[in-house]
Amino acid sequence: MPAVSRGIDRIEVTFDEPNLVANAGLVLVATLVVRLGLERLVNEMVDLSGRVGGAFPGRKVLTLVHAMAAGGSHIDHADVLRSGATQSVLGHRVMAPSTLGTFLRAFTFGHIRQLDRVLGEALRRAWALGAGPGSKPLVMDLDSTICAVCGKAKHGAGYGYTRELGYHPLVATRAGTGEVLHVRMRKGGANTQRGARRFVEELVARVRRAGASGELFMRFDSGFWSNPTIAVLERLDVGYTMGVAMVKSVVSAVEGIDESAWTPIDYTPGGEAEVAECNYKGRRLIVRRTRLTGRQQTLWPQWRHFAFVTDLGGKAVDVDEFHRAHATVELAIRDLKEGAGLEHVPSGHFSANSAWLLCAVLAHDLIRWTAMLGAITPDDHLTVARTVRTRFLSVPGRLVSRSGRPTLRAPIEWPWADAFRRALELLRALPPVPV
Repeated sequence: MPAVSRGIDRIEVTFDEPNLVANAGLVLVATLVVRLGLERLVNEMVDLSGRVGGAFPGRKVLTLVHAMAAGGSHIDHADVLRSGATQSVLGHRVMAPSTLGTFLRAFTFGHIRQLDRVLGEALRRAWALGAGPGSKPLVMDLDSTICAVCGKAKHGAGYGYTRELGYHPLVATRAGTGEVLHVRMRKGGANTQRGARRFVEELVARVRRAGASGELFMRFDSGFWSNPTIAVLERLDVGYTMGVAMVKSVVSAVEGIDESAWTPIDYTPGGEAEVAECNYKGRRLIVRRTRLTGRQQTLWPQWRHFAFVTDLGGKAVDVDEFHRAHATVELAIRDLKEGAGLEHVPSGHFSANSAWLLCAVLAHDLIRWTAMLGAITPDDHLTVARTVRTRFLSVPGRLVSRSGRPTLRAPIEWPWADAFRRALELLRALPPVPV
């Protein structure tokens, strides 16, 4: 006879509490949204007048953004924000999923550019509140990713180098914090380099407008290797490291390196690595070679070479270590996709999906700015959105009135209660950003 828990089996479940708040920790993000003036900003910059579903774009964008911040990956997940008293802690009216779908389909290319300007202005305002690099060096990582889709009804989806059906957006992140600084939706069949030069120009202009006054550096993998892109970086006075493909001319340059020039570096157990440098068509080429050790070396004894060009000074070993840190861009991209906005691309319309991408990036950045400005994580630590959601945003609450003051009652002995209170105090102390 199966075991029966009388305690659990006797629990009756009803959905009738009007004061409960799903994901009560969204009050942190919503507080920052108010300080940044995002609803008004969207209303001013995104002009969808005359388009079906285009009225009040501010509240619609913020509904999508807050749903994604809470972990929503589909349009109908926004219904979570309409349950109980959740809307009361957001500072704006929450719109229905059907309304949001109509709203996204109202976007055209021009409206996408308007929403992209919102992201740039939001970045400037957040950095003005203390989240920016100021005069410190700013390191940016550029990469592309595949947003996989199913079926043939997705406009613009296609097969790229991974032979996976989907979209192929460009992404630029800030090293250390994981903020997404710039993004551009592209068709699935787009080459990695497509639009990269214009993207770099827009990115540099954006971070300068946002207040980054120090040195700028960009890191690329070999998919972006392009002399015209390097020329743009040099014209804009941006330091760079850019991976190169091991084509014949590069292989010849590597083979010309003397064996005495290789310097050993720390590497993973079971392997060894060395770094050297040479000149390649007038540019500094740094090469890292790796191979297995021990028993496995008898199977694969050859060195594997990885090279990149750069205009940076310093020892080759140090520059190689700097370039390898480019891999952290994958952590930010994973956060965009893992249980959040880009896990699913909802519409059959390319422009609608482009708007969805920008909303996902705004939600992604708001989580990081909340963590930085609320002292949840230090400035130089890569914030993981899933951790912030678990500890701070997903806390349940009940909205009550105490002596006429709205009070959000959260569970007793919540492990991160002190950090939550401190973050809320710091965010509420932020002055509204002057427009």
